[in-house]
Amino acid sequence: MTGQEMVALSRQHSLYEWSAQAHVDPIPVAKAKGIYFWTPEGKRFIDFNSQLMCVNIGHGDERVIKAIQDQAASLAYANPFMATEARARLGQKLASICPGDIDVFFFTNGGAEANENAVKIARSATGRPAVVVFDNAFHGRTLLTMTMTAKVKPYKAGFGPFAPEVYRAPVPNPYRGVTTEAAIAGLKQLFKAEVDPASVACVVLEPVQGEGGFLTMPTDYLLRLTEICRENGILFVDDEVQSGVGRTGKMWAIEHNEGVAPDLLVSGKSIGGGLPLAAVTGPASIMDSVPAGGLGGTFGGNPLSCAAAVAVLDAVADPEFLAQATALGARMRARLEQLAAKHPPIGEVRGLGPMLAFELAEQSPDQAAAIVAAAFERNLLLLACGMYGNVIRLLAPLTIEQEELDEGLSVLEDALAVAL
Repeated sequence: MTGQEMVALSRQHSLYEWSAQAHVDPIPVAKAKGIYFWTPEGKRFIDFNSQLMCVNIGHGDERVIKAIQDQAASLAYANPFMATEARARLGQKLASICPGDIDVFFFTNGGAEANENAVKIARSATGRPAVVVFDNAFHGRTLLTMTMTAKVKPYKAGFGPFAPEVYRAPVPNPYRGVTTEAAIAGLKQLFKAEVDPASVACVVLEPVQGEGGFLTMPTDYLLRLTEICRENGILFVDDEVQSGVGRTGKMWAIEHNEGVAPDLLVSGKSIGGGLPLAAVTGPASIMDSVPAGGLGGTFGGNPLSCAAAVAVLDAVADPEFLAQATALGARMRARLEQLAAKHPPIGEVRGLGPMLAFELAEQSPDQAAAIVAAAFERNLLLLACGMYGNVIRLLAPLTIEQEELDEGLSVLEDALAVAL
């Protein structure tokens, strides 16, 4: 099948999610390897979004392929109520790499489902109904997680009514003038005006906000937030769907903040190496509060995804891998700072490790859309994000080679020259 035929059939028979920043045709994909993928006609694209952060260790990693093949040869599926070696090994691995006393797991198909189940677990453990989320958040597209998500278009418009007992507080955003002090004051005001903290089961926060524009939560803010949680018996749910699995140079982004430990950790995207998998992990004292049958699903923790995840986590947990990811982030940030100095419309370069983005000063999607389009014309895939669609995020696979990085950043520089 040619690329044109693939696109035509996709448009005819499938409902595609179009980007809020740029409307483009589906890209026909025939194969992928490392940081590249190819169309059926052999056209090569550079993937600077790691396919929505689902392949942090790159496309076609041989360790992941072998793990999937070996598992498929012995057991491709068993329902979640059966014990499998793949699931047991993955649970053991998560227990060894998650912060604090997080050692009990529940597997789901994707991040939204995991976030929703984290709230269910928190409500069961505390006996409380309310949930506090934050400005710029993205937690998914189910009814509850869509309610928890901060951005109306394209995620929420026309899909109401929304779930009750979800409340929103500010987060620090120094570039736009919101300090840690102001964010904490906003949370305290929320507890005075909108919801009694004694009725709050949990706060759910991304340590580096993904769709919200790669805002990084400062350590002083996280320390004060978790202190408030402890004082009021509120659980802290750490949403690492986008920021986890080495994306920031550590296994989990929260590990950049000494003294901060979540009560529940939610992972997803790259954990499955491209296969559908996400997880809620936490201590038995919290996880075991859910009655038998309260959590479940048909495909969560299927053997193929679990086997792939063990291979992914084995690779990422290697200190040498994480050191290389940290070095990659430093090189990328230096180059982005140089580009920002050349292009005044770029207001700020930010992020953590190799999870980087730049925000355009203009609070409009137009310039970002032009950059994405110019890059696409040059076979570089970028994604825009942020409340105003004015943030460009760079998410190259963490296995990228220096010459590949230089190639992609040179294309970005050309795109900026055309679009700005």
